[in-house]
Amino acid sequence: MDFVEWQAFVKEVRQQWGLLWLNRIDDRVRAEGVADGDYSLLFVDKGMVILATRDFRMPDLREILELHRPAEVFNAVQPPPSVGGWRKFVRETVSQSRPRRKRRAAPLELRKPDGQQKKKGGRGWLHRT
Repeated sequence: MDFVEWQAFVKEVRQQWGLLWLNRIDDRVRAEGVADGDYSLLFVDKGMVILATRDFRMPDLREILELHRPAEVFNAVQPPPSVGGWRKFVRETVSQSRPRRKRRAAPLELRKPDGQQKKKGGRGWLHRT
C-alpha cells in the first residue's frame, strides 16, 4: 500500500468515524451511547457501547489508524498532541543543534527612551469624591 492509497483509506475511516458518532443511539437511562450498526474498519459492532460516563475507555481514531497502518507507510499517523507531536520534536532536537544568533542592537535613533512619560503625569487615578 503506497502513501496515496493510505490517504484514501484514512479518508474512508474518517467518514465511518463521523457516521459512528452522528448515528449513535443515546440511552439516557443508562447514560450511554451505543453504535447503531457495524463499522468493521473501526472494530465496532452493532450494539457496542462507544460512550459512557464511568470506568470507560472511548475508541480513539488515532489508535485505530495505528492498528491499520502498514509497515511500509512510515509517519502515516502523527503522534498525539499529548506526547508533543512533530513541533516539540523539532524544537527539542533539531533547533538546539545549531547555535542561536544574537540580535543586533537597534540604532540610537530607533531606540525607545529609557523612562516613558507616566500616565496622568504620575498623579494616579483621579476618581476622588
